[in-house]
Amino acid sequence: MTSETREAFGRIGIWSSALHGSRVDDAGKRAIAEAVAELEELGYGTLWIGGSPSPEDAAAVVDATSKATVATGILSIWEHTAQDVAARIAAIDEKARGRFVLGLGVSHGPMVPQYAKPYSAMVAYLDALDAAAPSVDSGHRVLAALGPKMLKLAADRALGAHPYLVTAEHTAEAREALGPDALLAPELSVVLDTDADRARTTARNMLGMYLQLPNYTDNLLRLGFAESDFADGGSARLLGALFALGDAGQVKARAQQYLDAGADHVALQVLTAGEGGAGLPRAQWRELAEAFGEEL
Repeated sequence: MTSETREAFGRIGIWSSALHGSRVDDAGKRAIAEAVAELEELGYGTLWIGGSPSPEDAAAVVDATSKATVATGILSIWEHTAQDVAARIAAIDEKARGRFVLGLGVSHGPMVPQYAKPYSAMVAYLDALDAAAPSVDSGHRVLAALGPKMLKLAADRALGAHPYLVTAEHTAEAREALGPDALLAPELSVVLDTDADRARTTARNMLGMYLQLPNYTDNLLRLGFAESDFADGGSARLLGALFALGDAGQVKARAQQYLDAGADHVALQVLTAGEGGAGLPRAQWRELAEAFGEEL
């Protein structure tokens, strides 16, 4: 990965599952376009479209911006064929296409009826992207990767890895597995709330679903957590390791821990009470941009 690629991603980005234009009406589409245009002006390097987006969702965010990197975080390989994805990406305006990055993942067994041999399925999908005409080459894709095999694949067949729901300690391990040259861009969930109990409640409202998915819990067990940490939406210890809770200064300090552990870029997912992370928290995005300042 070149220094130009690292610069294009920036140190801090925004991850949001609310950037799905295909799932909202015209007013919702306009709200998304206005939000991502502002995120770009605020200085965030990469805008991650979370929650199993479609190529159409990505194209709309690309169209609404002019300089930010746009990435899917993460497109499920079970929902779209490689050939279809390649064709839809080719339809993005040629001048803008260079700042689009295809984030790919194997999703989770409980969510995908056809889920089987995820590593082999990802290899086959990457082979198909390489063979497509036009292709989506390794310099424009990243992989959702938690364990050693998928991390190595991310280093060998993509720009690098976009791990979700991980600790700073995992980031250090991922950097070692990836080597020095691959991109490492973990997601970090954020609750801007100085009331500790309320912030933990907001975090648990989001985390509970993920604690039903073995890919995440197995990874957390590898990192030294216990089954007891998964009860009731997550122990205080688990929340403290996975989330940035508090004011903007505390969020900035937590993001720095991931950068110090080897991340090139940290994708911040802002959660707000009552929205489950599904809204467009523009006030919080502005607050964080002010806190990070020129470090964005």
